[in-house]
Amino acid sequence: MVSDAGEAAGNLSTSATNGAEFDEDLDDGGVTEVEESLPFKYAITSYGADYPVDGLVERVKRGDVFIPPFQRKFIWPLPKASRFVESLLLGLPVPGIFLSREKETGKLLVIDGQQRLLTLRDFYDGVFTPSSRRFALADIASRFADRTYKTLPDDDRRRLDDSIIHATVVRQDEPSEDDSSIYMIFERLNTGGMPLSAQEIRACIYHGSFNKLLKHLNENVQWREIFGKQHKRTRDRELILRFLALNFDSDAYAPPMKAFLNLFMAKDRNLSSEGWSRYEKTFVGTIDLVHKSIGPKAFRPVRVLNAAVFDAVMVGFARRLHSGPVVDIVKLRQAYNNLLHDDDFESVIETSTTTAVNVRERVKLATEAFKDVP
Repeated sequence: MVSDAGEAAGNLSTSATNGAEFDEDLDDGGVTEVEESLPFKYAITSYGADYPVDGLVERVKRGDVFIPPFQRKFIWPLPKASRFVESLLLGLPVPGIFLSREKETGKLLVIDGQQRLLTLRDFYDGVFTPSSRRFALADIASRFADRTYKTLPDDDRRRLDDSIIHATVVRQDEPSEDDSSIYMIFERLNTGGMPLSAQEIRACIYHGSFNKLLKHLNENVQWREIFGKQHKRTRDRELILRFLALNFDSDAYAPPMKAFLNLFMAKDRNLSSEGWSRYEKTFVGTIDLVHKSIGPKAFRPVRVLNAAVFDAVMVGFARRLHSGPVVDIVKLRQAYNNLLHDDDFESVIETSTTTAVNVRERVKLATEAFKDVP
């Protein structure tokens, strides 16, 4: 991963690059959420492993040490990458890496250390990925300046090959139904640079067919007109996940919203073709009806797209569609407008929006509002 992790919380409204506006903090509709209801403790197996650099590079190239494709591109500048290689050549200690062993594949997922591993891979390959140019050590005041891996003296090349990178390998044993501790390690371990959003972390840890479906659904034309340009921190994909989770598993909801979404995505990580079709049909049909009846300004009771309005209305529309097509679009729009001005509904979309009571109440109110529309 990038040398950081965690969710960037935003308490203020933020404009998308094409002018669409929405609540930046999707976990709680603009109110920062306190993490609660997390397990008292985890049962985690961890051990240390020392890898020679040349063997570690080969593992990365084979995919045995796995950097999820979603993770950000190489962001280290050449001087920083060069200093890391120089440290190994000089025999200086370097930070270790964190890996998680995946139960299904046995592969090692990179939790922390992506930039170091990609630096080594590029140096051995001889091409610095960000510039696509020859990887020659630069801006280092030593005899290694302008050296490539191939032009290193034999003794120095062997020293680099035999240098050791220490890895901490972790595996969650309990709870057994999810990898929430891996998510939390991913989120909290690093502090430098731009932190990953919650959905970016999910895409790394729960990579698979479900993540591909979210990417696919996020390109839906009607959804793009409603949300706006694709969000660089994948907040739009998180909203789609939020709808699917509450529509198909609302009875299992318990705060915090972040943990609920983690568990739902983990459970369906390797989504079957039948599951893919079911989720796709539900989302596409629902967002098409929203676009047709409400239009591009949907889910905005004031100026910004409100996550709580989004999840309730989407679930309400989806449940109405489950009983058959809607023929009276005008009445559906009226029902939507009436819902937004309902005092009870307003109370559960404005504050404490991820409590179990408020989530269930707003979904119930939306379901009731649309169920009798012909």
